[in-house]
Amino acid sequence: MQNRLPQGFPTERTCADFCVVGGGVAGLCAALAAARRGAKTVLVQDRPVLGGNASSEVRMHICGAHGPNRRETGILEEIQLENLRYNAGSCWSVFDSLLWGIAAREPNLMLVMNAGVCSCTMDGALLRSVRAWQGTTQKWIEIEAPLFADCSGDAVLAPLSGAEFRIGREASAEFGESEAPAVADRCTMGNSILFQTMEFAGPVDFVPPPWAHDFSAPGERHWVENRLVDPTRTNMWWIEVGGADDSIRNAEMHRDELLRIAYGVWDWAKNHSPIREKLRNFGLEWVGALPGKRESRRYVGDHILVQGDVQSGGASFTDIVAYGGWKIDNHYPKGFYHDGPGTKYTDCPSPFAIPYRCLYSRNVPNLFCAGRDISCSHVAMSAARVMAPCALEGPAVGTAAANAARDGLDARGVGASRIAELQASLMDDDCFLPGLRREMRGPCAAAALSATGGEGVERLRDGMDRDWDDGPHAWSCAPGVAAEYRFEAEAPLSRARIVFDSDLNRREFDRAFGGNDGCSQGRYYRALGDKPRAVPASLVRAFRIESLGSGGTWKTEVLVENNHQRLVRLPLRCRTAAVRLVPLATWGAPVARTFAFEVC
Repeated sequence: MQNRLPQGFPTERTCADFCVVGGGVAGLCAALAAARRGAKTVLVQDRPVLGGNASSEVRMHICGAHGPNRRETGILEEIQLENLRYNAGSCWSVFDSLLWGIAAREPNLMLVMNAGVCSCTMDGALLRSVRAWQGTTQKWIEIEAPLFADCSGDAVLAPLSGAEFRIGREASAEFGESEAPAVADRCTMGNSILFQTMEFAGPVDFVPPPWAHDFSAPGERHWVENRLVDPTRTNMWWIEVGGADDSIRNAEMHRDELLRIAYGVWDWAKNHSPIREKLRNFGLEWVGALPGKRESRRYVGDHILVQGDVQSGGASFTDIVAYGGWKIDNHYPKGFYHDGPGTKYTDCPSPFAIPYRCLYSRNVPNLFCAGRDISCSHVAMSAARVMAPCALEGPAVGTAAANAARDGLDARGVGASRIAELQASLMDDDCFLPGLRREMRGPCAAAALSATGGEGVERLRDGMDRDWDDGPHAWSCAPGVAAEYRFEAEAPLSRARIVFDSDLNRREFDRAFGGNDGCSQGRYYRALGDKPRAVPASLVRAFRIESLGSGGTWKTEVLVENNHQRLVRLPLRCRTAAVRLVPLATWGAPVARTFAFEVC
């Protein structure tokens, strides 16, 4: 026998300005925001797809703020509109591919997929590099950077770097939280496996595998009969375990139990429940193999968001960089095996502010965080953990990191000296910050603004890029009408920024077809009568930007015929005394609505 010396596995090393660990919606949005602002960025994801709980591997819908005009915008809305344009069939795997495509086309962003971070190096209190194992290529990947963000959900960098973190429920007395237990413990909210069904042309039988739980058995029926809702109208989020246990260390055991429960729940629904006749032609299309997590570690930042902050709306936060609007949705630790409902809802304002000071570690100066691992109490996290606010935290962190890399600052330094700039940048990127208005800058601020028709043309520069509680903030007009800025003297123009109406109150598809407010990636189930989805009818599809020539004639500078985005930025190369926007067509609405139009 020939002896071989151990060769080991190769290590690939790379350097960046910013490294993001975790490719869920928070991490993806953080990486995109940083890369678009010039920071060389690496995004490390331990799965073959991006999106985390929103991906085809888990298939949880993206929830967010309740109420009129509360929908989250920015990069998240860009993603949602991209999906409506290119995924009319609501296919979850297509959504995965779209996320990959959005990231892959960014020149400053390097994707490292199928790579789990398992170690790091420190220089005193500073994180210097992370090391990930990529199983598909059987190599180690080491990323060195001056700035990092942990968007992994499980806060994987916390125990590796020594960053302070919390896990479990605080005692009610610590922060004066009425929804917290009297005594602190390590209980969390649990993990869930979802399943989806499909309608066939005729009856479909279901025979449960022998390892599935039998909820028709005596003494077992009560776990499902008072909880079962029509699986053609919602997902089975209440199939949840692990909150009374260690949701990280025992994740594999929890996954096995969730599979047994999921098949047992479908057996009950299909063969024993009061709605079994309605489900006669339905069969299982997909059952998850990766549980979706709700809670594990949470970083400790310069501020810990608590119940009082959430229920007050956070109006006192001068460093607001994101917002939530979900109720306090506090799942019981025993989850599926809790005697009673799976969660307790407690009202809170929509929106409530999320401050910048919750988005970085207080003792590892160059470590940001975004997602469900931000600095908050268990109770506050139960409102802030849903994916839409997590997706807003991503651009806040990514933009802050790009600014920090540019100016040689750490995370706290951005908050101390650059918070106004950060907020302005976020609003420029269509990230709405409740209580703040975007400042109009450049030649449009003092220019004469008029329109050849329509209503509310001055709203184009009022700094509110959405309708709000105080009324409408869009210029409304028939297609073909123009809004014009006229300057005191000719001005050189290099770019235009426009925000169109993408209908922030839309529902991607009707509830009768498996819809849910804010659900946009895919369907809960597939039925023979499914309708395809489309770009919102309110969105402007075709438009042009014109400049006034020296002879008094208008020249087309830009013509766009198939726009499907809300925020549109375009380069200009002209010198003119006047410029105008002419919406030419929508995706179906009779009126074109535009929230912002400015040039500089």
